[in-house]
Formats: sequence, structure tokens, C-alpha cells
Amino acid sequence: MDKHCKRLIEVDLPIKRISAHARREKSIRHGHISTLHTWWARRPLAACRAVACASLWPDPADQLCPQSFRDGLIDIVHDFADSARSSRELAGLLTNWDQWCRRSREDWIPTDSDCWLSMRYALLDFVADFANWDASVQAEFIETARRITKLSHDSVEVSSSNRTVVLDPFAGGGAFPLEIARIGGEPIATDLNPIPVMLNRLLLEQLPAAASTLSSDFDATAKEVRDRVWKRLQPVYERESGTPLAYLWSRSISCEGPNCGLGIPLFSSPWLCKRTGKYVWLECPGASAGGVVDVTIRSSPKTPSEPPIGTSKLGSATCPACGYTTPKKAVYSQLVGNRGGAKGARLLAVVCVNDSQPGRVYEQPTPADLEQVSQAERLLDPGQLDHLHQSINPISPGKFGSGVASPTRIGCEQFVDLYSSRQLLVLQTICDEIRSIDDPIMRLLLACAVGRLADYNSAHTRWNAPGEKMGNTFGRQAISIAWSFAEVNPFSGATADWNSATAWISKVVRHISDSRLELGHARRASATEIPLPDDSVAAVLTDPPYYGAIMYSDLSDYFYVWLRKIVGQEYPDLFDTGLVPKSEEIIATPTSQGPSGEDKDSEFFSRQMCRALTEAHRVVVPSGVMVVVFAHKSTDGWEAMLSALIKAGWTVTASWPIDTERQGRTNAQGTAALGSSVHLVCRPRPSGGSASSSCDTELIGDWRSVLRELPVRIAEWMPRLSEEGIVGADAIFACIGPALESFSKYSSVEKASGERIGLADYLLEVWSAISREALSMVFEGADASGFDEDARLTAMWLWTIRTTVNGATDDDDVEKAASTRGYDLEYDAARKIAQGLGVHLENLGHLVHVKGDTATLLSAGARTKHLFGKNAGEAPKKRRRKKAEHQKTFDFAKEVDELQREAGDWSGEFVAEAGSTVLDQLHQSMILFGAGRGEALRRFIIDDSVGSNPMFWRLAQALSALYPVAFEEKRWVDGVLARKKGLGF
Repeated sequence: MDKHCKRLIEVDLPIKRISAHARREKSIRHGHISTLHTWWARRPLAACRAVACASLWPDPADQLCPQSFRDGLIDIVHDFADSARSSRELAGLLTNWDQWCRRSREDWIPTDSDCWLSMRYALLDFVADFANWDASVQAEFIETARRITKLSHDSVEVSSSNRTVVLDPFAGGGAFPLEIARIGGEPIATDLNPIPVMLNRLLLEQLPAAASTLSSDFDATAKEVRDRVWKRLQPVYERESGTPLAYLWSRSISCEGPNCGLGIPLFSSPWLCKRTGKYVWLECPGASAGGVVDVTIRSSPKTPSEPPIGTSKLGSATCPACGYTTPKKAVYSQLVGNRGGAKGARLLAVVCVNDSQPGRVYEQPTPADLEQVSQAERLLDPGQLDHLHQSINPISPGKFGSGVASPTRIGCEQFVDLYSSRQLLVLQTICDEIRSIDDPIMRLLLACAVGRLADYNSAHTRWNAPGEKMGNTFGRQAISIAWSFAEVNPFSGATADWNSATAWISKVVRHISDSRLELGHARRASATEIPLPDDSVAAVLTDPPYYGAIMYSDLSDYFYVWLRKIVGQEYPDLFDTGLVPKSEEIIATPTSQGPSGEDKDSEFFSRQMCRALTEAHRVVVPSGVMVVVFAHKSTDGWEAMLSALIKAGWTVTASWPIDTERQGRTNAQGTAALGSSVHLVCRPRPSGGSASSSCDTELIGDWRSVLRELPVRIAEWMPRLSEEGIVGADAIFACIGPALESFSKYSSVEKASGERIGLADYLLEVWSAISREALSMVFEGADASGFDEDARLTAMWLWTIRTTVNGATDDDDVEKAASTRGYDLEYDAARKIAQGLGVHLENLGHLVHVKGDTATLLSAGARTKHLFGKNAGEAPKKRRRKKAEHQKTFDFAKEVDELQREAGDWSGEFVAEAGSTVLDQLHQSMILFGAGRGEALRRFIIDDSVGSNPMFWRLAQALSALYPVAFEEKRWVDGVLARKKGLGF
């Protein structure tokens, strides 16, 4: 590897600026490829664009960088600077404008080798600015990036192709291939799933060739389809009192209370609108008519004095008339008998707009509304729905999520059961009209619009009361059960209708046109059998499945059945089966089995991923690089991926965590989920023979040497991560890359005795090194070994669950990850942390509670009985604070005075001995402060000499920095610290 020039990504990457652009991109929708069609866990284009540039471009400061590249780079950089000087719009996108616009051509010419460092930083600066969404369609940025890519190809690579060929064997939504095409590379996107193959053919092959004239034609064709469908279905949607935007429905059951039997509409939340000055909700007064419970719509400009309640809670249903609660099991049983209950649901409200009233109007259903539903049922031809009579996978993926299995619990056995009759009618009618269009690209684009409409028009979409808008079926990476659901009017002219669906796609077409993409290639192929010759690609950039985090094939079945109906005959190689093939999908899941009927466990994932990465090693040139994105929070997932990487013959040369996850995302709530995706940069470990031979050569590493290098690499890397605002779980996994550099460069690592060291053994040392370095940072360089094991574990645990945005703690995510009992981590991660600290969890039952796959670090309040012999129920009660009151500092004197004036929540005299460890003593002090027992706290700290131990205050300071700002324990520990000076310490 030392024979090849390093790429930019192997020496540096401006991750903070790239992360900022990636986070911003999550809120940018207009023209983004994510709005073309639903796909899960797409990488932000900002991150992919930056990584693609930095992976393909050589480092001009590297001693092995060809002089031809350096010489050509001077002209390119100078031309870009000239453009910036003459373009206010371009200059406005440059972070360091002076660097580009106030230097002459001579200033860019280095006088010696050291000065090439300035050119390196200029390129990194360009990469960071190009990550900006606004720069992605700027002609000067695109042209400059393409010139550098071409220069790199001509100077560094040995290839028969005219362009730099880059492979993504897990192409998915197409972020990497799109950005490779943008910067002038030749992307090859392969995937096993037919939907991403279809999308990548559209993005890489069809749209670049036709996008310049396609946008206006698409808008006109989409309008024609709408007009034709409206002409056919106008009688089932038109309403005299205004334009309906949505119909709000509820599944129903019969009350099983004695002598009742009334029909109960199921809704867990009664709210229809919940905005300042406008509150609208459903109310069941207890009366009944026609054998069903009455439901009325109430409204008020103020919050109702008594909060309205729903009829369903945790799956059970309470009858408003008799008060009997039908248990969850019986509710499910009734719905199973009705195939999920969508077609027998009850219409509760119609959301309209009209000229006489501003905003949304919520109206009771009329007999005409109900007749329209009956008319739609009569118009629906069941014979046209064969494509939907495919079974939904009823197997749950377990701890990773519900996948598509949840609706099967209430009887939704086939995809046809996920819709009401009118929803099926409109989707089927639109499909019929699209199939009559001659232009294949137009049909495919409109098929994507059907996918968007289906996402917002099923019996599992919800009405968003705070926003007064439609929710979608895939609010997360699963289909959830919705007791009440919203049916969109596709002709309303409002959000989530047909016009909205096609408008989003039109913006994507225009963005592709503005990007002037180079043509690429999309093929359906397994990553374990890449249809390319040896040594044929310059780089592999890919985002493989995250162990068992997402059930891609199960989820995509929802859209596959519609796409197959519309364009299946046009793409027989993609839509040749009833549902998406699943056996070869490389994920760890119980929802499907492998090609030979084997379980898809950790071993399956590692074995198949090893095959895929071995294939990538085969097709990449010896001087090439590979970047693998991985973001799974499970240590099992990481070990499986890293094991595959090393066995496949790759050496890790760098790793970069880029913040790619939207804060507040559903899957982050209640877990220590990663906010960053770690980009592992790898080089092929040279094989002894041809590229197709075994990747493992007899390069043996010495175990003692590897261990000596490990803490050095971690110590170098952790401060850098901290400066970038990366801490906690993100930092732990981000350190795995540099930790593996010294291990993965050998085919095997052995002790002096000849005993081979496995990856699992090495990773234990990695966790230990990371823990020691993290604790040294937490305790500001103090010797963390001076603290008891419970204090070390607590500090490391709290540090691990932290996530950051621009260096500030995301308190909402952390608070959701913290239950009233404490702070949750996956048990295996907790065990690894403890092992790294030399701590045995089984000896700390008074601090850590383990249940199943979850380990909980108990909060101070939850430890009251252990610390004082009192019931935890008598511990200080948590007081909720309004968000407006969240602040980084408190008026501690005021807090203490206020607490001492209160009649404490904790009755009885304080009689207890100081705990045996510093952590116990600190928790006791925090509880006393939280209970308002100021005098007892004073005696405890002074008379019992707790405060005379400097380790007590040092631990308090450390935990103060680790608790989330708005959390109650943060207030308690800060209250104790505030008394330090006043008590004479």
C-alpha cells in the first residue's frame, strides 16, 4: 500500500462542515432524489458527494503524488478562483472566500514540497463547500470537480475506460452512484432488490439523457392522467359544502360488555386539530344510535378544561356507553375476523376547505358521504386486484423493529387488506390510465408517483393534528397498526394528493437536468457475484445493510406490487416474481431464510458479507480504495462487519464519522442510536498471486507491537473527535477505524508462542483503550483508576449515551433514552464497556439492572432504597420543566431556597450512613438536595466528612458535564456543587 499515493480521504476530511451540510439536507426536499420514491436509510447526498471527491482525488502533499497531477491541479484551482472573483453567487458559497479570490496564479504554485500542504487544504476546503446543497448544481463547482476527477484518472489510474469507474454493489437509493456521476466518474450501481435497480436505471441511464426536455412534458402528462381519473371518479369525491382534503376513519369492534354489544370506534388520540387558538377533538358522550356509540366533533379556541380521551389504550377498548373495557386479545380477535377492519371502518369526520371559513374545517359525515363510499365499493372490480393478493410477511424481526408484521396481528394477511375500498379504487384507476401511456420513461416516472400516493393513502396513515395534515404509511421503517386512519382525497389540490406527488417528482427531474450528470450503469446483481472482470474499477463506495436494522425486501414489497402492475412487462428482469426475492438478502433477521434454508444469524451475515467484500477486492485495481459506510449500534453488528472486512482481504486506513442522521428521528427515541455514520476507508491487502486468488497472504503481525500501537492511535483520534463535537456511541464506533489500522494490515496477528489472535479478542482491547481514553477526557486528565469501579462505569455509561449536534448535547434524545429507572443501553454494549473498564456487571446489581437485551444504569432516585433503606417511591418526585425553562445554568441559590420552603416529598428524618463509594455518597447528596433536605445535606457533607474528599467534588463535576442539561439529575448534582464554596470547600 505504501507504493500508492494516498487519497485525500486517507489523510483528512472536514467532517464538521460536511456534517452540517448533511444535517441541513435532511430538511431540503425540493429536487432531492429522496422525493422520487421511498427508500430507507438513504445517505445524504452531501456526505456522498464529499466522500466521492475525497476518495477519488490524490493527496497533492503525498510524496508519491504524480507531478502531472500537481501541475494540472494548479491550473484547475486558479481557474476556479477566477470564476469566484467574477461571480457573486459562486463567491457566496465559499467559506474561505479570501483563500480563493485574493490569490494570484503564482500564489498557487508551491516553491517546495512542504507547500503542497496548502493545496491539500484548498482541495479539502473545496470538498466541504461542494457538500452544500446549493453548490451541487453550480456549473463552476461541477466543472471543477469533473476536471480534478479526470486529472486524477489520467495521472494515477491504469484503466481502459475513459472515465474513473466506481462500483456501488449495495446501491440502494442511489446516493453514491448519483454523486459519482455528478463529479465525472462512471458509476456502476448494482443491487439485488429490483426497486433500487429500477430507480438507479432511471437516475443514471434514462433521465440524464432526456431530463432537459422531460420536465414540462411530465407535468403535462401528469395533469392529463389526473383529469382522466377525475372524470371517472368525480362522483365518489365531490362534495357540496366544500372540497374534502381527507376523510378520518376508525376501525371498530363490538363491545363485549354484558348486555351491551355497541359498535365502538377505536381511536387512541381524539385530537383532530391541536393548535394555539384552535382545538378540535372527537368526543363520545356515551349515547348510542343504530347500535353504535355516538361520536361528535367539538371545538374551542382554548384548551378544553378536561383533556379529551380516546376509546383505545394499549390495544384494549373502553366502551363510552357502558364503561366495559374489551381486552386487547379480544380486540385483535374481532379485527382478525374482519381482515384488519379497514373495509368495515367507521367514518368519523371529513376535513374540508371552503370559501366561507379560513383554514381546515372539520365536519360530521353526511349520508351523501357514506353513499359515495358505497358507490366506490360497487365500482371497484376485485378482478383487477390480483397483484395485491400477495401475503404479507407475518414474522417480526424482533428487537430491530416490526417490519411489516404488525398489521398481520389484526388480520391483514394480504396487501389488499391494507387499504379501504375507495383507496383501492383510485389507485387502481390511476394505474390503468398510466399503462395506456406510450412513453416508457413517462410511465416509470408516473409509477413512482403512484408509490408516493400509496404511501399517503392506505389504512395505516394517520392524521397529524398539530400540523393539520396527512401522515404517511412509512413514518418509520415499518408499517404500524393505526386504529384510526386518514384517507386522502387525491384531487383536493392540497398536500399528499396526486398533484403533490407528481410535483415532487418533477422537481427531481429538473434537479437531474441542472446537475448535467454523466451517464452511468445500473444492473441487478448480487454483491456476492459482481458481473465485472478482475481489476476493473478504481474504487468501491458503498453503504451495505446494517446487520439487521432494516428489512429492505419486506418493506419494499409494499411498493413492488404496484410497480409490477404498472411497469412489470417493461422490466421482466426486475419484476419476474410475485414479491421481492429475499433469500440472498444479506441481513441478520428471522423474517427470511438463506438460499439453502439456513438461519440468517450473525454467522450468515458475516459469511455473506465476506463473500461480497471479497468480490469487491477482486474487481478493484491494486491502487484502488473502498469506502464502507456503517452505522449499526449493535456491537454484534460491528463485529460481524469488521470480521468480514478483514477476512475479505481489506486493510482499514482511515475512518470518518459524518453526522448523517436527522435528530428526533423515530428510531433514535428510546435508544442510544448513532447520530453519525462511520465511513471506513480501506485498501486491498495485496494477494500473493492474481486478483482472483485468496486475499489472505502470509503477512504475520506481532501481538505486542499491535497492542503498543493501539492506545497511541486512540489517543490521537479521540481529541480530534471531541473537537468535531463527536462523543458517546458515535465516538466509540468512530474509533474502531483507526484501531483496526494496525490490526487489519496483517493477514493474521500472533503471539510469540504462535497463538493466533482473533478479531473478537482484539476488539476487547479496543474497547478497553477507548474507555481509558474517554475517562481521561471526562476527568480532565486525572487518573481515572483512582475512582471506584461504579464511578468509572457510570461516567463511561453516561458518556456513551450522549449524541451531539454541533457539539451540543441533544437533550431530547438522551432524555427519551433515560427511563425513570435510569439509562438504557444494549446489554452487549454495556458488557463491553464494563469489560474495557475491568468491571464485572454481575457485581454491580445495585447500580445496573439487566433485563433481556437491555441493561439499565440506575438513576440516583431509583437507588434510594439501596442508599438509605427507604422505598424508591419515597424518593424525590421528578418535576417536569417547560421547554422554555431549559437552560445551561441555573440560579442555584434560588433553587435551594425554593426547595427548602417546600414541604419535602420525602417524609421522615434523615438517618443514614455515608455510602461506601464516592458514587454512592454523591448519589446520596443528590437525593437529599432533590428532596429539599438542605440541613441534612449540610450535615452529610460536613459532619460525615464526605466533602473533604477531593474525589467527591471531581466526580460531581464530571457527572455534571455528562448529564443532559434539562435532566433532573443534572439539576441535583449542580445543586450539590453550588453548595461547595458555601460549605467551606
